[in-house]
Amino acid sequence: MPEYDVAIVGGGCVGCSVAYHLATETSLDICVVEKEHHLAQHQSGRNSGVLHPGFNYPPGSLKAKFATEGTKRMKSYCRQNNIPMEELGVLVVATDQQERRRLSEIQDQATENGVETEILEDRAAIREHEPHAAGQAALYCPEAASVDSQKYVYSLAGDTEDLGVDFFTGYEVERVLRSGDTHHVETSNGTITASYLLNAAGLYADKLAHQMGVGEQYQIVPFRGEYYELVPKKRDLVNSMIYPTPDPELPFLGVHYTRRTDDKVIIGPNAVLAFGREAYENTQFDVAELAETFGYQGFWRLFSSSKMVRVALTELNKSYRKEAFVDAAKSLVPSVEPDDFEKSYAGIRAQILRDDGTLVKDPLFEHGPRSTHVLNAVSPGLTSSLPFGEHLSEAILERME
Repeated sequence: MPEYDVAIVGGGCVGCSVAYHLATETSLDICVVEKEHHLAQHQSGRNSGVLHPGFNYPPGSLKAKFATEGTKRMKSYCRQNNIPMEELGVLVVATDQQERRRLSEIQDQATENGVETEILEDRAAIREHEPHAAGQAALYCPEAASVDSQKYVYSLAGDTEDLGVDFFTGYEVERVLRSGDTHHVETSNGTITASYLLNAAGLYADKLAHQMGVGEQYQIVPFRGEYYELVPKKRDLVNSMIYPTPDPELPFLGVHYTRRTDDKVIIGPNAVLAFGREAYENTQFDVAELAETFGYQGFWRLFSSSKMVRVALTELNKSYRKEAFVDAAKSLVPSVEPDDFEKSYAGIRAQILRDDGTLVKDPLFEHGPRSTHVLNAVSPGLTSSLPFGEHLSEAILERME
């Protein structure tokens, strides 16, 4: 029965980052426990791979701090470790006057966050960057970049392993029992003991936290984001990244274009309720998990407003009707046609809700007895992973002392 000072549940970008920072700063015996046989199989590897510089986050928030710092640190890490990265920049496009005013608000936030941006005042200026994009105006942020998220996680895990951290892959955590100052982490392949436990279990972080009496006023509701990609002969329609102007009342950006490091151009994601925490296809169901979502009061309180109901129905339509998805994409690049789109992959966001229906928009972690639980590694979790992991490791060491 292996014994450790710290056991980390979850081998995604946050779990690996915490392990890396702990191992860099201390001589603690540390392990990472991951239920899959490969790392980054869920949120950390099923995303757009974009580094978000933090232009759209409230100044002074943890999200803004982690995104701006994380972008710089991730770029440096990728360069040092030969991880594919393209510094392409992003255009945030306004299609009407209300969105044009919103761009000015976003630029003010960006300036406070120390992020470089420029307002492109007309279609001609937009087309200098993206000849096929539509819009009355746009905000251009040159600091946005695209990375290979899976290669990043594996590189970080390799560095962490070199520092002496043990990785247990294919070990699904079934329950955690506490005896005095020791956690007994019961897995599908035996029991691991640890003095301190970090819960970075992603889509199942709330379940593990609740089992340990932490974060009981929160629950994860899974939202699936589906991607299409442009067929190879149409990839030249997009040079970089083209985003719609975000609605500050909504947690999801909407369909957008991203050129990846492998030269593919992906479109998406939409945001539709997933019928299971790992239901990556719109034909997949987990009856027990779906019943859990529908039985949660916070879910119904979230959808008590007519606006959220309209958004939900619109997103559901995009999931089951390709034509609806393409129509949303055409608002940014009018020249695309349905035959230019082919199905790609899907990811699921672990969206945390409070019992009162409030969407938690900032990173959220709570402490229990000799444990820390990452309940919300909210987007941009990949971008934020290095500073967020360092922040968590410092909190863990302070509590261990």
